[in-house]
Amino acid sequence: MKARIPKNMGGGAQNMNSMIKQAQKMQDQITVLQEDIEAREFSATAGGGAVEVVITGKKTIKSLSIKPEVVDPEDIDMLQDLIISAVNEAVNNVEATTETEMSKITGGVAIPGLF
Repeated sequence: MKARIPKNMGGGAQNMNSMIKQAQKMQDQITVLQEDIEAREFSATAGGGAVEVVITGKKTIKSLSIKPEVVDPEDIDMLQDLIISAVNEAVNNVEATTETEMSKITGGVAIPGLF
């Protein structure tokens, strides 16, 4: 008695080569996307625009702007909180953009260690 393999389930080496080509194409797309995101700039503000931070896709701070009216020597804690808030928001923007755009390539499949 012969075992029957459903259509499109066999193919052996040919099917494996196709899968490898698809995986390579996806890897190439991911590499291009990562380079694109790393080259982008992301900005965020806090305190109604009193503090603005611009970071790169590599999560490196490129610029930090602080309006003079929020610089109060008596309340350094507030200024520190505004800076931290703006930086965290900018980092979250990078991560959200990366996740959204990666899911377009990977079809929503999480690939451990990728991002």
